Amino acid sequence: MYALNDIVMLKKPHACGTNKWRIVRMGMDIRLECLGCGHRILMSRRDFEKRLKKVLVKSDKINNK
Repeated sequence: MYALNDIVMLKKPHACGTNKWRIVRMGMDIRLECLGCGHRILMSRRDFEKRLKKVLVKSDKINNK
């Protein structure tokens, strides 16, 4: 699945042109940070799961570098 600090790809790109996001906060809502411009958005978990295309980098791989 997905976890905090994972890098994910959404189905539609952001206005800046990238579709890579980092999960910053998880709970009932999920906060994402755009890796292109740094913009942060908040969406419901249900909307996030519908828009999620795939997990690019798991957080455990980021922390082990």
